[in-house]
Amino acid sequence: MDYNGVGRVISARGLATAHTLGIVTSDSRLDLFKTLGDNTRYAIYLELARSATPLSTAEIADTTGLHMNTVRPHLERMRDVGLLEVRPDSSGSVGRPQKLYFVAEDAPSLGLEPPLMPMLAQMLLSVAVDSGAQTETVLAAGRQAGTKLSHQHSGGCCSEAMMSALVRLGFDPASATEDDRTAVAFGNCPFAELAESEPQVICALHQGVMEGFAAEWNSDSTPKGTAELVEFNGLGSRTPCTAELVD
Repeated sequence: MDYNGVGRVISARGLATAHTLGIVTSDSRLDLFKTLGDNTRYAIYLELARSATPLSTAEIADTTGLHMNTVRPHLERMRDVGLLEVRPDSSGSVGRPQKLYFVAEDAPSLGLEPPLMPMLAQMLLSVAVDSGAQTETVLAAGRQAGTKLSHQHSGGCCSEAMMSALVRLGFDPASATEDDRTAVAFGNCPFAELAESEPQVICALHQGVMEGFAAEWNSDSTPKGTAELVEFNGLGSRTPCTAELVD
């Protein structure tokens, strides 16, 4: 399948163009980015994304230099569109429990993870490389993760469910379907820095996730279809960061 059309959309980063070409995008996802288009909300989101723990309105106001009355409606707006989640402060402090805000699990990745996570990923990658992990071992680890990921989705065809999962993981995918074949191009790699240094490991993990997702979709326990990942192109391929599925 020709990936050029998908690649152009990824390069242009234009959601309107994607709709015009019939490539899969999400209106709700567009709402998320429109919400973050406000400078104040984006600054607040940065603080929360970089924090290893949930933050109260007062803490956010203090770190951003904004008044609490300014911060509150922005927090609620981001909560309404699914960027943030909230829980009560269970620390046992006196008075009415504060709301603690944190980035929602399915919010799009913007490369703003707490510093510990990239550090952990780099350490684990070094262990895999230094120990001489075989490609099949790496693929198996990815397949295991993909199997678990598939359980978070139901209904529809595998390609649609997998696209939704890839969006949540931060791969910014675009797809074009012809008959039963779906070409996928990835506009972002949440592991880009690691992939550039060790593509044989990181790209194999990504491939394994997609293989495991499709295999579990077709398993006896969840008979949803006959999908298969028929092609995966990592950084070492002529058409990198693309894949092809058959439903």
